[in-house]
Amino acid sequence: MGCDLKTTDKVLAFLERNRGKFVLGTEMAAECGISRSAIWKAVKELRDNGYVIEAVSNKGYSLGSQNDIISTEGIKANMDAAVAEEVSIYVYDTVGSTSDTAKEMALKGSGHGTVVVSSKQTRGRGRKDHVFFSPVGGLYMSMILSPGKLKSLDHEAVTSMVGNSVRDAVKDLTGVSLERKGINDLFVGDKKICGILIESGSEFDSGALQWLVVGIGINFDSDISVFPSDLREKASSLFAPRSATITKNELIAAVTERIMKELST
Repeated sequence: MGCDLKTTDKVLAFLERNRGKFVLGTEMAAECGISRSAIWKAVKELRDNGYVIEAVSNKGYSLGSQNDIISTEGIKANMDAAVAEEVSIYVYDTVGSTSDTAKEMALKGSGHGTVVVSSKQTRGRGRKDHVFFSPVGGLYMSMILSPGKLKSLDHEAVTSMVGNSVRDAVKDLTGVSLERKGINDLFVGDKKICGILIESGSEFDSGALQWLVVGIGINFDSDISVFPSDLREKASSLFAPRSATITKNELIAAVTERIMKELST
C-alpha cells in the first residue's frame, strides 16, 4: 500500500496498520518510499508528540499498545479499506463543538462521510442547547451526511440507526451492553454513557434539505469525579481513567464504519 502523506503521517499510518508487531526500518522505508534517515526522524518526531515507539535491534520499530492518541492514521488503520477511502477525517485537540465545526465545513461544501473528531470540546451541546460536558477522556465526533445518500430522512429512523451503530460498535469491541433511553441517549444501567445530536441545513428559498450533521459524545475513559456535581450521579464512562481495553481510534473507526454502512444507500 503506497503512501501519499507527509513523512511523519506515512510512518504513523504504517505503524498503526502493524500495531503490536515489530517492523524493520528497511521495510517501512520501502513501503512508504522514504529513506531510513527519514524513518528515524519521523519516529523521533512522533515520540516528541507523545507516542511510545519501541525500537529493538534487528527487529525494528513497534507502536506501543499503551498509545491512545487520536489520529486520522490510527482511525483509518482500523477501518475496512473501502470505507476508509470514502471518509475524510479531521482530528483536533480542542474545538468549541465538533458539530459546529462540521456544520461550518458542510456550508463550505464538505460532503458525505466527512468526520470531525476532537479530544475535548469547550462548548459541547446536547438537545435544546443543553450543555454537554466534554473534558479530556471523552470521545467527541461529528459526521456530515448527504440526504441523497441516506436510506431514510425520517428523524427518528436516522437517530435510531446512529444509536444502534454506536451500541453495536461498543458491544463488539468491549462486550459492554448499552441501552437506548429516549431517542438520543445510551446508558449502562441508569448511568448515561453517550449522547447523540442530529442537526440539519436547508436552502432558504426551497426548503430542500442540504446536509445532516450527526454529533456523538461518548464518555470513554472519563474521570467522572471532575464532572459538575449535578452530572456525577447521572453519568458513567465505558472505562475508568487509563484502564481502557481498546483505543479511541478503534471505537471511532467502528462507529464511523457502521454509520456509513447502516445509513447509506
